[in-house]
Amino acid sequence: MKYSQLSIAELGVSIEISTFSTANGVTEWHAMLHVEPLEDTFLGQYQRMCMAEDRLLKTEMLQGAEMVFKRYFLSDSTNQQPLMQEDGSHCTISYIQQPPLDGSKVALWIHMLQGADIEYQADQTGSTIVTHNGYRHIWTMGLMDNHGDSHQQTHSLLTEYEKLLADQHATMADNCIRTWFFVRDVDTQYNGLVVARRNYFNYIGLTADTHYISSTGIGGNPSDPKALVQLGAYAVTGFKPEQQRYLYAPTHLNRTSDYGVTFERGTLMQYGDRDHVYISGTASIDNRGEVVHVGDIRKQTLRMWENVEKLLEEAGMTMEHCAQIIVYLRDTADYKLVSQMFAERFPEIPTVITLAPVCRPTWLIEMECIAVKENSNPQYADF
Repeated sequence: MKYSQLSIAELGVSIEISTFSTANGVTEWHAMLHVEPLEDTFLGQYQRMCMAEDRLLKTEMLQGAEMVFKRYFLSDSTNQQPLMQEDGSHCTISYIQQPPLDGSKVALWIHMLQGADIEYQADQTGSTIVTHNGYRHIWTMGLMDNHGDSHQQTHSLLTEYEKLLADQHATMADNCIRTWFFVRDVDTQYNGLVVARRNYFNYIGLTADTHYISSTGIGGNPSDPKALVQLGAYAVTGFKPEQQRYLYAPTHLNRTSDYGVTFERGTLMQYGDRDHVYISGTASIDNRGEVVHVGDIRKQTLRMWENVEKLLEEAGMTMEHCAQIIVYLRDTADYKLVSQMFAERFPEIPTVITLAPVCRPTWLIEMECIAVKENSNPQYADF
């Protein structure tokens, strides 16, 4: 993994970039864009970020790069998203209220590729489909429903997503690799999501005896005030079942099904020339499912890192293979310490730290990441 940074002083924007490539394969980039507030309005910050994004895409490093998806982290999604209709990107996009804790009103995560065929607006929800070497990578962001409670909305979203996959000759059980559930008022609405997801998974044959799907379920407000849940997902077709493996780290973590939650801790996807790992939202928890270091943000951060490192280790990776990190904090007062800890430990990895309460009130922090490592798996087609 190669890391670089781009600072555009006149725009007040800094960009962290990870680049992964193999000799003759697809190149992957992840970029995190951060804007200095400068006592500016949201629209001013957003416009500066757009100009910086345009500048980034014109750099020699990203020559030939095409966008796969974008995620905006907003401080007030209901009021801000309507101002962003000028975003001319054709890729799948999510807008979620998870305020960046650097004092700005907006941050941006962009995923880009070079060397594959990309189809934009591939279905009625605007999915992006990447096709290469017999694989189809389906990225779908920003699914919402605004009718009913969190249980009803989750069921509706999963049903809709299953129909979208069916149009691509895929299913959630066989092809979905990663999901994100953003939940309004997670302390009261998360249980409805948990029950609806568990029931739906049982219906489609996903149980503790088969497998679940790597996921993050975290606080976050969709732009529609009536939407209680927002779903994003990533699926792949064309792979052999043995190319996918789930990560458990049993010395440090228990199975989520032990306490009634239905997701995997992490997923390893192996291709001919590389391995991908998708680490679910991970917090300070032990292998009995208990919260560790209640009330201590420093110790919870250290234990969270340890858990993530153990999951990556199971896949033959380390944090040095991370392409990006998202950090979720419950309390804004913890930002200064946590940002300093991440800057000292992982100074180069593209990272964003947001305000987003974790699903258990005693968890003060959670993180997720994507990691990529070059490998030789000649029995499989290259990525």
